[in-house]
Amino acid sequence: MKNLLTSPAPIRSFTDLNAWREGRKLVIMIYRVTETFPQSELYELTKQLRKAAVSITSNIAEGFSRRSYKEKAQFYSVSLGSVTEVQNQSLIAMDVGYISAQEFQKIAAQSVIVNKLLNGLIRKTKTMIHDS
Repeated sequence: MKNLLTSPAPIRSFTDLNAWREGRKLVIMIYRVTETFPQSELYELTKQLRKAAVSITSNIAEGFSRRSYKEKAQFYSVSLGSVTEVQNQSLIAMDVGYISAQEFQKIAAQSVIVNKLLNGLIRKTKTMIHDS
């Protein structure tokens, strides 16, 4: 049994961040669901959804590498905007019949997890701005 008093493993890489890990799950979900989109959407909604999803994890990674907490918070905020884009575009995909309501709910639930983790990361980063 894990000792609850021990501190969590140190974060050494962006891949150690829960927001990135959960974002990665969302990216994979988006890639899998967009494989079934019509060929006519390849350069439209498919591309937009995939780009927004990848932007989530890319901005977390880039923010992690920044030295200043202000820059980190900015990249994490951009990532949060990309989560909202994925939410909007997946809703549109459901509305036009490219994904089922069930698939949409799975994507929406995962995007909420990522959203909450990013908001926590942004709050923590902003406290570091004020503490430095």
